[in-house]
Parts: sequence; C-alpha cells; structure tokens
Amino acid sequence: MMSQSEIRAVAQALLASDSSSHGWDHADRVWNLCRHIGSAEGADLEVLGLAAYLHDIGRPEEKASGGEVCHAVAGAERARSILKEHGYREETIERVVHCIASHRFRRNGERPRTLEARVLFDADKLDAIGAVGIGRAFLFAGEVGARLHNPEADILNTQAYSSEDTAFREFCVKLQKVKDRMLTGTGKQIAEDRHHFMVAFFDRLTREVQGEK
Repeated sequence: MMSQSEIRAVAQALLASDSSSHGWDHADRVWNLCRHIGSAEGADLEVLGLAAYLHDIGRPEEKASGGEVCHAVAGAERARSILKEHGYREETIERVVHCIASHRFRRNGERPRTLEARVLFDADKLDAIGAVGIGRAFLFAGEVGARLHNPEADILNTQAYSSEDTAFREFCVKLQKVKDRMLTGTGKQIAEDRHHFMVAFFDRLTREVQGEK
C-alpha cells in the first residue's frame, strides 16, 4: 500500500499542469486546513489527507468537457481507481470517495454525510476567502483580463469572464456568502475571521482607489 506522502506525490503530478487557482497549491492549502479543522473536530486524518490531495483531480476532465462533467464526480471515480490500484482497504476507499464526491455540494448532488466529508467541504470553501481568497480572486481576474477594481459597477449586471469580472465582483457575488455555508464549528470560526478580513480589505481598496487613503 502506498503511503499518504506517495499519494501526495501522485496528486501533485496530476495537478502540476494546472496553473489556475485550483492547481496543486490549492490542494496543498486545503490539506493544511483539513489537518487543522480535522484535529479540532476529531476526524480521521488519514482519510482527510487522501481526500484533500485528490479532491480536484477531476478538474482536467471537467475542463475538457466544457463543464458538462462535474469534477467532483469524475475525481471521486479516478481517486477510487488510484487508491484501489495502490492497495487501500475498501472501507478507506469508500470514505475518501464520498469526501471527494460531496466536496462541491450545492443545492443538488451528493451531500457531505460524514465528519471527514464536512471537514473537506469547509476546507475547500475556506480556501476561497480571507487573504488567500482575495489573492485567488485577483489571480483569476488577471487570467480573464479584468480591471483592478469596479466599485461603481452594478454588480448584478456585470458579466463573468469580462473586464468587469474583478476580485470585488467575485467578493460580492460569491465570497461574501461562503461563511454561511460552513458545516463544522471550527470551520465557522475560521470563516468569520476570514470574512471580516475581506470586508475590511475591499473597503480599504475602495477608499484608496477613490483617493481617500
């Protein structure tokens, strides 16, 4: 059976070509959050480690399909094959697969039922907010050629993947809602702190752009 560090290397190789905000660095940060939240909540860190490293390996398939394939579903099945090939017990495989399949849960899809799945869900969402979340939002904005800041825009009438798809738009449309989606007590505490940091940052950015600071 491969060790967790060896599975880490497999996942890193699979995600190495992804230069987006969902590449290997994201997976590594999610594991750091899983380790922190999982330890506080009493979760199985072996399952969490495997799930965190492998949770986004289905993204290339999703991208190739133009979004028709869900990366959580595709990644779960690919993770099943990898873990089975490398000798993991069926029980461990099923627990990891559930974590990955449910980490994208919204209104539809597989709901996180286990503690480990809830921890991964929180960790993945937490990486989208706070200082890291702001950095990722600006990284994405740069990828699509967006402006630095657009506080004067009617956010509801701006378009994704346009010059108006700024970090501020991402905050207004998505990021400010993340804290209310947490499923663990520890995740909620971290989310509150990260949320307040983002609010203060974008307030400061607006004031600087307007020449008030």
